[in-house]
Amino acid sequence: MTQGSGLSDAYTATLTRLKAQPGNKSILGLKVLMWVLYSERPLMVEELRHALGVELRSADLDGENIPALRTLLASSLGLVTVEASSSTLRLVHFTLQEHLLSDSTIFHSPQSTIAEVCLTYLNFRCVRDLSPALDSAPATMPLLEYASFYWGEHTRKGMTENVKILALKLLDKFDEHISAHLMLLHHEVASGFITTFLLSRGPIIFTGLHGAAFLGIAEILAAVLEMKEWDVNARDALSLTPLIWAALQGHEGAVKELLERRDINPDLADGILLLTPLSWAILWRHEGVVKLFLKQKGVNPNGAGTPFNDSPLNLATSYRRTGIIKMLLEREDLDPNRASCSFTAPLTTAVRQGNEEE
Repeated sequence: MTQGSGLSDAYTATLTRLKAQPGNKSILGLKVLMWVLYSERPLMVEELRHALGVELRSADLDGENIPALRTLLASSLGLVTVEASSSTLRLVHFTLQEHLLSDSTIFHSPQSTIAEVCLTYLNFRCVRDLSPALDSAPATMPLLEYASFYWGEHTRKGMTENVKILALKLLDKFDEHISAHLMLLHHEVASGFITTFLLSRGPIIFTGLHGAAFLGIAEILAAVLEMKEWDVNARDALSLTPLIWAALQGHEGAVKELLERRDINPDLADGILLLTPLSWAILWRHEGVVKLFLKQKGVNPNGAGTPFNDSPLNLATSYRRTGIIKMLLEREDLDPNRASCSFTAPLTTAVRQGNEEE
């Protein structure tokens, strides 16, 4: 018997005992394993406790439902441990992750379940009553930041009708919800951009449409657009439009959905760098999004048309986006001689002939 098969047999035996626990212990044990296995980052103890205390379809959090750490560890029969240095939970061994992922029957729809828990938590009255200008989650609501940052990722991997309903409830009046603020702060810190919003902490101005475009989940975005009348060209706290968010995030489906709107201005630049959605897509190297823009005859391939910003071609040249340069040069209405303002010198003949190197 090999060591690998021996471990697998041991895990199978332990899981059998876990499922045979009386009362709710087996359910709790499986939930602990599911959250630790499928979370987007290691969970803190208090985050997991609150996640396991969420009762779906409830209006508010009931503190009596939150299990003690001793209880959740006992229910997992030693398969989950607490990392002493970080107070995060992890599986007892990396081979357990491989074992759990190899059997699709152990967990039922884990991604949609986690998404539903996160969204239920964000829609709780106690969370909605929080000031939207808070810079961090209160200690009494430890799941708030994780739910705000990652409900979209879990939704993307596990969309259901219940998840969509909860998402639309959250995104309605999203700019009045603390999770909009937390989402923006998390994005800005993760991306390394220091913006006016990050420095000034407000105002929020991040609508449900901005949030849906940021996440780029096609089904959610389509439902949000049908929810009510939106100003699809409105700028948010970072001076970005929904179309710019979809473009810089590389969400091709969301970009296509927005470009089909009759009231969309595809060339509306942000209010700070004066870059159009096309330029943002070039900056973040999303060739599929660039192709979508350049297929639209109404899109200006020369940029915002002001003397204060670089043209898309200058950006592509400066950042050596070879494939994008070739796509831009196929547009008959491209002005290759437009001067640069800051990023790059005027385009050379060698670049126009496609002889540049990455």
